[in-house]
Amino acid sequence: MVDSRLGHWLKLLVSLMLLLKTQGLYVGITYVKSAVAKGAVCLDGSPPAYHWDKGSGTGINSWLIHFEGGGWCNNVTSCLSRKKTHLGSSKLMGQQIAFSGIMNNKRPFNPDFYNWNRVKIRYCDGSSFTGDVQAVNPATNLHFRGARIWLAVIEDLLPKGLKNAENALLSGCSAGGLASILHCDSFRALLRMGTKVKCLSDAGYFIKVKDVSGAPHVQTYFNEIVTLHGSAKNLPLSCTSMLKPSFCFFPQYVAPQVRTPLFILNAAYDSWQIRNILAPSIADPLGVWKSCKLDINNCSPLQLKSMQDFRLQFLNALKTSTNSSSRGLYIDSCYAHCQTETQEKWFMEDSPVLGKKKIAKAVGDWFYDRNPFQKIDCPYPCNPSCQNSGLAPPNNPEKKPPNGSAASVNMSTLLCGLLMLMGVMLP
Repeated sequence: MVDSRLGHWLKLLVSLMLLLKTQGLYVGITYVKSAVAKGAVCLDGSPPAYHWDKGSGTGINSWLIHFEGGGWCNNVTSCLSRKKTHLGSSKLMGQQIAFSGIMNNKRPFNPDFYNWNRVKIRYCDGSSFTGDVQAVNPATNLHFRGARIWLAVIEDLLPKGLKNAENALLSGCSAGGLASILHCDSFRALLRMGTKVKCLSDAGYFIKVKDVSGAPHVQTYFNEIVTLHGSAKNLPLSCTSMLKPSFCFFPQYVAPQVRTPLFILNAAYDSWQIRNILAPSIADPLGVWKSCKLDINNCSPLQLKSMQDFRLQFLNALKTSTNSSSRGLYIDSCYAHCQTETQEKWFMEDSPVLGKKKIAKAVGDWFYDRNPFQKIDCPYPCNPSCQNSGLAPPNNPEKKPPNGSAASVNMSTLLCGLLMLMGVMLP
């Protein structure tokens, strides 16, 4: 019994030490105060912001620009609520955030991008960086200026070294993953000729489908976003010249025309889309889907059938976006949302695997043209490497460690505490 408990606590200690080791570093915030004069501001009128960890060695002229995610606001009421959070005001953003996953600065946990210049653009406009409405209603003081924020941040980074970039990858998660598709070609146009430019969308391939009640909920929702934020003029002209602007908020209508090499990373059973597009609360007033949405293992056979149908619709919407050999594709069958920002999904011993490759390896091979990667997983529950909690990563763990280093917990204190606890627990 004693040996069993000791083994348990030793495993816990090893796990905690590994967590601290892979946590990455905390990176301070930079406010683009000069952007305010250009009207490039958050919903509340505060300046845009980003976090930048400078590149080193062979990565000194390579840049990873990553859009933060965090949903959208589609009407005045939801935008007023958002304005009171870090997703609507830089005044409420933490001074430091943890860089992990694709942002990690340690080679064993981020082999291809660890020493690049890594920038996370904070998200505070609610439109995937597409809005631009000049007028501001004094009653609400809401500013819809996402597109201006995007340009202001890039303009701030260019003289800091981005203008000399040899390699550049524009990425993002969720609403940020959508932004990386919408701004992919314009990003390439902002950089000098000769720069190797590619884009990565993580969990940003939102599809136009009806919900479980048969209503076009997400289509209506995206139309309200585009209308409120005045996004139409900032969506790719290759799409808006042929379709309604709100359709061009869906990647299935935009991605086929993107000329810059694009990698689409998405779970076929994207947990955010299952919860908010397939089975939103408005379509499930009795909460029949509540337990299923929390944990796929709780889903009934009928609910699983709906999710399998969703996967087929997702794959059908993806077909037109895989029409180029320069495209990357990693569609696993995990119940997940955003897989580049969390270390356990990006590159760890037990990270998800598809075609014998973890996500970090597939993306790195694709970017450096070592090997192409276009794989679609078999249907759930065939992939044993998936961690099917369905829980999305927290929005930017925002802390300020005492010394600004990677770990905010003193290792010796942690070790002593665990040993004391073991002493209490063991007879």
